[in-house]
Amino acid sequence: MTLFILRRLGVMLLTALCLTFVVFFLTNLQPNLEKLAKTQGNMRMTDAQVDSWLAARGYGEPLVTRYGEWLGIAPGWTREAEDGTITGRCISSDVPPGEAPRFCGVLQGEWGTSTVFRDDVSGIIGTRLGLTGKLMFWVMLLMVPMALLVGVLAGMREGSRTDRALSTFSIASTATPEYVSGVIFITLFASSVVGLRWFKGTATGAMEDATFENFFLPVLTIALYGMGYIARMTRASMTEVMTAQYIRTARLKGVSFRNIVLKHALRNALIAPFTVIMLQFPWLLNGVVIVETLFNYKGFGWTLVQAASNNDIELLMACSVVAVVVVLVTQMISDIGYVYLNPRIRIA
Repeated sequence: MTLFILRRLGVMLLTALCLTFVVFFLTNLQPNLEKLAKTQGNMRMTDAQVDSWLAARGYGEPLVTRYGEWLGIAPGWTREAEDGTITGRCISSDVPPGEAPRFCGVLQGEWGTSTVFRDDVSGIIGTRLGLTGKLMFWVMLLMVPMALLVGVLAGMREGSRTDRALSTFSIASTATPEYVSGVIFITLFASSVVGLRWFKGTATGAMEDATFENFFLPVLTIALYGMGYIARMTRASMTEVMTAQYIRTARLKGVSFRNIVLKHALRNALIAPFTVIMLQFPWLLNGVVIVETLFNYKGFGWTLVQAASNNDIELLMACSVVAVVVVLVTQMISDIGYVYLNPRIRIA
């Protein structure tokens, strides 16, 4: 098991480097850099002025060198003006040239400064990620138990009316995108058009004080979309287990149907859905973009939209790193958990 975990960590590190380099390459394409120079400088800048602005801020270096500087494995760039003023990646108003460190990248905890919010990127990511974490917690708390319940009830008696009804509900919930269900919920339960103003159509107030009135609709919108997929996987797994030989043997011995489901079938039926449940975390982290924008909940997804639409390279890179790390960590946890839950894989 130790060797398996070490191999997975090595693959995770290599994958993270490759993915972050691809994102760094795409965000640092020349059109993006020109747009950054003109939005931060002057929209009427000439090509020569754009090149001068980029060169003065370290964007004129080769791509691999700048990636190493951003990562923190290459020394930060420095420039000396004609008047003797020294500027550089690691030099700021708080850190004079004589006290500036040589390396200042992600590995040193330096994520840069957001050009949109005019604040430290690490502080922005920490705050927004905490808000999205609160949203994800309540979504998982609602989505997972309900999905497992629907899947188990549907798979207990394959082909029954209950199975057909719950399977139809699962397919319908998965087939309905969040931006459709979210708009429907707002129209029905949060607007004056219908008259059922039970909830608030915005979740901005939930950032400071989350209540049932201002937080339930975004939670329900995300939970319904992911619930159907988990329920379908659970139903398929439960149906397969219920046709196994040991279940038939238990029935022939006279074991009650309740005990067969709870003591024999349920544990084995939940092995496959465990992987699906773990994969919901990276989906939630990136899937909340639509819901957070729709309900004006300024979490990680909302920040990602702002960074992409405003060409905020440093903030966009930080969001990408967080997304990559969450995906890789949850996949590793899923693999390890699957090995522990499934004795056949553990023995092999």
